Amino acid sequence: MLRFRQQSVLPGFGIAFGFSLFYLSLIVLLPLAALVAEAAGLGLTGIWNIAVEPRVLAALRTSFGLAFLAAVADLFVGFLIAWVLTRYQFPGRKLLDAVIDLPFALPTAVAGIALATLYAPNGWIGAILAHIGVKIAFTPAGIFVALVFVALPFTVRPVQPLISEIDRSLEEVSATLGASRWQTIRYVIMPMLSPALLTGFALAFARSVSEYGSVIFIAGNLPYVSEIAPVLIVIKLQEFDYRGATAIALIMLALAFAALLAINLAQAMRRRRYGHA
Repeated sequence: MLRFRQQSVLPGFGIAFGFSLFYLSLIVLLPLAALVAEAAGLGLTGIWNIAVEPRVLAALRTSFGLAFLAAVADLFVGFLIAWVLTRYQFPGRKLLDAVIDLPFALPTAVAGIALATLYAPNGWIGAILAHIGVKIAFTPAGIFVALVFVALPFTVRPVQPLISEIDRSLEEVSATLGASRWQTIRYVIMPMLSPALLTGFALAFARSVSEYGSVIFIAGNLPYVSEIAPVLIVIKLQEFDYRGATAIALIMLALAFAALLAINLAQAMRRRRYGHA
């Protein structure tokens, strides 16, 4: 029996794979290798000593802790927004759908200035909150607001296509069998959407951890209070402490990689469990 190999519109595997590997190495692996090589001059002991400095620990805790909280908040809000935009027709829907992508196009510095203006004690929203004793700008809460803003599209866009592909008859069958709305969401909708939700969470978390431009204007950047790790890296560079800066960057890289690896493993297990592998 003759077997026909499916043809691809791209060049052969050797050419395509070689170009992909070259491009990936040039754009991603080479800069990361340079980062590791620069930090390696400190040795493991030197990197560890920098990692356990109180100011560095505080900055890392602020960056990763608030990035996680912002990703969780965006996960819930992004799911609701994606559901509304996909399942309902209403005036201004296309405009709202376009606004979701605004953080992609808006320079982060502009976003930071806008948020600082809104949430400052004399801002439109900050002035109202000040009357009840709540302060957002120049506090960790301001960092949280900025991270939620910049990472929101990453939790909306991966979920929208899957919601549109869900057959509504499945929900009708579930209701016919006596399931409540919550049971339908939990046992019918969520298993199909969970891979996309985890992907959105991972993207939002990665985006939040690396954010710098919008945060510096609203955070206050106080050491041990509202200073994030990227700001501390810039401070090290301004002090010409290049190895200290690369050591902090390497620590952030390792922590971010570990977190994303855990999320991807959870996603793979979820897909295998529900037969989406």
